Amino acid sequence: MVAEQAGDQFHSRQNKLAELREDGWAPYGDKYRVTHSSRQILNDFEMLEGSGVSFFGRLMTRRDHGKASFAHLQDENGQIQIYLREDRVGHNEYGLYQKLDIGDIIGVTGEVFKTRKGEITVNVSSFKLLTKALRPLPEKWHGLKDIEMRYRQRYIDLMVNPESRRVFTLRSKVIQKMRDFLTDRGFLEVETPVMHTVAGGATARPFVTYHNTLDIELYLRIATELHLKRLVVGGFEKVFELGRIFRNEGISTNHNPEFTSVEIYQANADYEDMMSITEEMVSSIARDILGSTIINYQGKELDLTPPWPRKYLIDTVKELALVDFSQINDDVSARQVAAEHGIEVEKTTTRGEIIFAFFEEMCEKKLWGPVFVKDYPVEVSPLARRCTHNPDFTNRFEAFLAGKEIANAFTELIDPLDQRERFEQQVSQRLAGDDEAHMMDKDFITALEYGMPPTGGLGIGVDRLVMLLTDSPSIRDVILFPTMKPKE
Repeated sequence: MVAEQAGDQFHSRQNKLAELREDGWAPYGDKYRVTHSSRQILNDFEMLEGSGVSFFGRLMTRRDHGKASFAHLQDENGQIQIYLREDRVGHNEYGLYQKLDIGDIIGVTGEVFKTRKGEITVNVSSFKLLTKALRPLPEKWHGLKDIEMRYRQRYIDLMVNPESRRVFTLRSKVIQKMRDFLTDRGFLEVETPVMHTVAGGATARPFVTYHNTLDIELYLRIATELHLKRLVVGGFEKVFELGRIFRNEGISTNHNPEFTSVEIYQANADYEDMMSITEEMVSSIARDILGSTIINYQGKELDLTPPWPRKYLIDTVKELALVDFSQINDDVSARQVAAEHGIEVEKTTTRGEIIFAFFEEMCEKKLWGPVFVKDYPVEVSPLARRCTHNPDFTNRFEAFLAGKEIANAFTELIDPLDQRERFEQQVSQRLAGDDEAHMMDKDFITALEYGMPPTGGLGIGVDRLVMLLTDSPSIRDVILFPTMKPKE
């Protein structure tokens, strides 16, 4: 029934479009002179009362009373009421107004006043039709509540849901604050390739494309890490990149195949320095944008005030999964414990991989945080420096907020021989069927052979951070156009 009604309205509006053209009206106009936005008129009413203003917006409501009408126009900043009278705008223009539909875009000029009910309003002296909308907006009082339609037709969602506009405005502010935070501290923003000849820098399955002229396969980047570290080798001591990352993996409330990250690298630094950058940047963004470092996410408080607690991964597994891997020292025993706890393993799965599997499956979601979990097994951290006190683990941390990993960082591996050996181990895993294992990047090894200073590196998932700061339950709520399967 709803679809039929929408179809009827579409045909009705097409007929009105034809009538407007026959009557000499231009249904798709040109630029309109604008002096104020709706927000400026509302905020500066005392100064503007009685003054003339011009603005444009989408017609969202209307209440006709014979030869007069009240309506609301919506621009980027919000809505404001307008008042039209036939004896003021003229018979012909008022006739045009009566042919308008909800969703049409018009420009208006008039004086600012306040109605007897106290609503700030513009008394229209003239108006112009700028755009005739052929499709009706969602039903007035119900808005756009179909979740899938909100994601597929974000333009409608933004028209009718002020909360969606607020979320994406805040997202833009978060990204700008990140840039400001880093550039104020001497970091240089750079751009590196999106198409790679070798997919590296993360454990993920890449998207594959093909370059006809070069006759080679290329991969959409799964991380910016290896190119940024090449820049550190070249002499840039503090660099970062904000950009899109592509991973050919599942879709969930926390995952989208195309997402945004910021990666940060600093020479003569380690993962402790990256912890400081993480907690300082996240807390300062929350304070600057939301006014507090204490936020509410899905009904529960989250205090982002530094310093954040630090916990060893192996201790976290002992605490939350109730397995003490400090007492399990070989692969065979670790595989036996995994089988007892329903963790799937293979005959070649190592103790380090099993510790990480326990952490991912039984601990991560329990970490409300904020918390840094540090020192990860070397088998799952092929780009991180080994811990001095225990070479089976690396100087790597992940930051967790509300059970979500929002940051991953290392004291970077700068030993070219160790890096080559770890790449070779990853290649063996790929040959054994693990298509998320790292490829061999010979040029990156060459770069390390020229000498890379001690370096700290950090990656933060921008989308997940925005989820937390906007109290959004799904990553799709903070990505303007999330990946969707096409409708048949």
